[in-house]
Formats: sequence, structure tokens, C-alpha cells
Amino acid sequence: MDVDDGHRPQQWSRGLFNCGEDICTCCISWFLPCITFGQIAEIVDEGQNSCLCHSLVYGLLCTINFQWVYSCMYRKRLRQKFGLPEEPCGDCCVHFFCESCALCQEHAELKSRGFDPSKGWIGAPTAAPQVPPSMTK
Repeated sequence: MDVDDGHRPQQWSRGLFNCGEDICTCCISWFLPCITFGQIAEIVDEGQNSCLCHSLVYGLLCTINFQWVYSCMYRKRLRQKFGLPEEPCGDCCVHFFCESCALCQEHAELKSRGFDPSKGWIGAPTAAPQVPPSMTK
């Protein structure tokens, strides 16, 4: 599932500050970022660890204001997986200064690529089945 074809990186499906486009995810990311992060991390990890596990670690790190280090590592993994650019600045800077916006952007990116973060890892999304030409009207 990793993308590394030597070409120019793809673009993010949504800008960092476009978090208002999905108000539900925006609110959850603002008030309970551990939930959004857990959903993202479970998919990036391809189900190796659960959303709950990631959420608990994130929550514990919040108590010492160090969660942004954990979440920036997953932003980097997500970018590498899909060949996305490191923008508008480094992953750790994005998460340190704009944690909720970064989580919204990453959540939206997964959704745009066919994942449903609220369902967790259920395997890589598949393309819609192709209808053979003989079955069309």
C-alpha cells in the first residue's frame, strides 16, 4: 500500500485549515482529539493496534502535553504511505501548532482514499466492481 514511484508527491485532498468542511470531525478533533487520532493511527497501522490502544496512549501523553510528538509520527507515516508532501511545514510543527487542524486534514485524507475511520481497519479499500460491457443497456 506504500506509494513511492519517484514522481512528484500527490496533493492533500483538503487544506490544513479546511477543517470546517466536516463539522462533526472538527468538533471531535477539537474536544476529544484522542478519538480522531486513534481512528487515524489504526488505519495507518493497518489494524496492528486498535483505535482504543492509540487513543489511550495519546490521552496519557496529553497529560504531559507531549501528544503532538506521537501524532506527528503518524502524520509522517500517512504522508509516506500516500506520497503526500510535508506541508505547509514539518509534520511536528503542524501538530505542535495546529493539532486539531492536522487531525481533521488526516481524517479527511483517509476518507477521500476510501477508508472509513469510524469503522477502523477493515482492509484496504477496493475499487467499485467494473460492469462488463455485455451487461450494459
